[in-house]
Amino acid sequence: MMETFIANYAYAFTLIILCVGLYGMFFKRNLVKKVIGLSIFQAAVIMFFVSLASKMGGTVPVKWEEIPVEMIDGYMNPLPHTLMLTAIVVGVATQGVAFGLLVNIWNRFKTLEEDALNEATLEDSRD
Repeated sequence: MMETFIANYAYAFTLIILCVGLYGMFFKRNLVKKVIGLSIFQAAVIMFFVSLASKMGGTVPVKWEEIPVEMIDGYMNPLPHTLMLTAIVVGVATQGVAFGLLVNIWNRFKTLEEDALNEATLEDSRD
């Protein structure tokens, strides 16, 4: 059991970070903490894909005299890394939009607590 854990420590660490992000998104009442939880969750997903695509002893898929083309197992697949780079850019854009919306919510309601916002929107709908 311990040997399996040590061999797959990256996946266990990623799972722990994923759970921390999910906890932040679902159980925190402050909207800033929810956005931070989303960022942590996203980082865990990116870490999972990058660790899944990594290969011990692998090299970049460029034609090289020392590694013949026929030895395809020696090459790493660049597609997952490229997709995760795109995911990082999308994540930063999502965080920017989320924090911009939070600034607007703060300017209108003077709170970022979910319960207080629910009460404030109920009062606005009654008026």
